Amino acid sequence: MYKRYQLDNGIRVITEKIPHFRSVSIGVWFAAGSLYEDFENSGMPHFIEHMLFKGTKNRSAKQIAQAMDAVGGQLNAFTAKECTCYYSNVIDEHLPRAIDVLSDMIINSLLDPAEVEKEKGVVLEEILMYEDSPEDLAHDLLVEALVGRHPLANSILGSQEFILDLNREKLVSFLDKKYLPQNAVISIAGNFDEGQLMDLLETFFGNWRKQSDHAVGQGSVPAPLYRSTNLFRWKDIEQVHLCIGYPGVPLGQDDVYPLMIFNNLLGGGMSSRLFQNIREDKGLVYSVVSYPSFYTCGGLFTIYASMKPSQAKKVADLIMEEIQKVKAEGIFADEFDTAKQQLKGNYILGLESSSSRMNAIGRAELLLGVVRTPEEVLAKIEDITMEDVMRVANQVLSPDTMAIALVGRENVLDGTSYSGS
Repeated sequence: MYKRYQLDNGIRVITEKIPHFRSVSIGVWFAAGSLYEDFENSGMPHFIEHMLFKGTKNRSAKQIAQAMDAVGGQLNAFTAKECTCYYSNVIDEHLPRAIDVLSDMIINSLLDPAEVEKEKGVVLEEILMYEDSPEDLAHDLLVEALVGRHPLANSILGSQEFILDLNREKLVSFLDKKYLPQNAVISIAGNFDEGQLMDLLETFFGNWRKQSDHAVGQGSVPAPLYRSTNLFRWKDIEQVHLCIGYPGVPLGQDDVYPLMIFNNLLGGGMSSRLFQNIREDKGLVYSVVSYPSFYTCGGLFTIYASMKPSQAKKVADLIMEEIQKVKAEGIFADEFDTAKQQLKGNYILGLESSSSRMNAIGRAELLLGVVRTPEEVLAKIEDITMEDVMRVANQVLSPDTMAIALVGRENVLDGTSYSGS
């Protein structure tokens, strides 16, 4: 059962007590991500995430790491397009230490200029590593092909030029505008004493008093204007990496469930149509997969495959044939049932740890302000019909808004048009 609280300074708190666990996970979430920045500054939330581990008024970077290692706990963070989360997973008896360390990082970070310069090198290496991954480049290129310069296409890591130009003043300015109590959610899942938890949160976060007129959140980014574009990026690699994409469904809408069921039967697993046809039956690829992406301002539906250049045209044709077959002939009852059971099973198995539950409730509270219970989610999945799946599939798979991204030595699909097919 979820419980909601709000600290006097505006921080929202959502909890799920799971008494039979011996672990507890806590996450501190901010509505800060590349989606809320302009194109030139989109790497700022990610760099800030790195810097908060680099020392506070009370702890050095080494002491931050040692504080959690000493009790066998985990301390980490991630930056996504719509949020940044700092989190810790610990045995229940060490929850006070986890809250202490997280609050210290967020409220008392030094942002030492010497550490800023050192961390630039780390992030620049991360950018180079990312650019060496043609699969990642293809997915980013597809978003650009679908939405152009909309913030959804902003880079989470940012550009090398942006990183090199950073200084402490810019980081402090960002924190003053975005890392605010009213932009924060604290989510806790696992075994804890409710009274002790609230006392700890008041002790370590309650005196954090920052306000700004720059609060961001749901509704602050307009929906993208989707377009049908084909983009190619040259890279000296043996394979070509292909992404085909369509506008999807925004986060929070009930149509996310039929779209996820459709994804499972089209390309979401080893029994899916695309995997069985293109990999298992014809042996043309090692990897072929589809997946939906959900954001508050819009959504994407992506099909990805990698193969040698001589087979790219055949693979693209087979993907389009499968899509046309679905739209013309519909889906079968057995594959629909399998895809629905797969979605239910994946969802339930994903709730088997305190960290996954903390992530689920924190993200939902931050981005939507609504957290559905597992029973509510399973009921919604169970209520989906084959007609619902076909309605959403036909809505999403529109050739008028289909985009293609290709990364490799040669634009092997140059001159090929699938629009109107």
